[in-house]
Amino acid sequence: MRKSLHNLSDVNEIINRIHFLHENSPRKWGSMNVSQMMVHCAKILEIPNKNLQLKHPHFLIRLIGVVTKYELRIFNNGIPHNMPTFKEVIVNETCDFLESKKYLLTTLDEYVWNASQNNLPKTHQLFGKMTKFDWGFLEYKHLHHHLKQFNV
Repeated sequence: MRKSLHNLSDVNEIINRIHFLHENSPRKWGSMNVSQMMVHCAKILEIPNKNLQLKHPHFLIRLIGVVTKYELRIFNNGIPHNMPTFKEVIVNETCDFLESKKYLLTTLDEYVWNASQNNLPKTHQLFGKMTKFDWGFLEYKHLHHHLKQFNV
């Protein structure tokens, strides 16, 4: 079975890993520090929470996104390091560690609530048509990717 934010044990695993982060957690790749990463992950969760709308990418980029969604679903491989992302979720500003952690945990809790109420969007600007399975699986994958980035 694939890990998902719709499985309580997988959500608890993610929460526990978030609690292992500390203000000086070293990163393995990328340019974000741990506080910026948590804000980035919270912003990604704001998309299915319907609190953040991304701009529509060029048709070819969207085609790559749809193919990537199916590739991840079929092969269950990880997200490559240093992937480009939407400017709406890039975090360059200085972020407070405790506030960033609280924001991520609160947004994750809101996501779990929305999922339990079947209140998730039917589409994503990059990945196209989305099922509840797609949301839970891809959001788990994204959080897992960034927690691995910081060794937790």
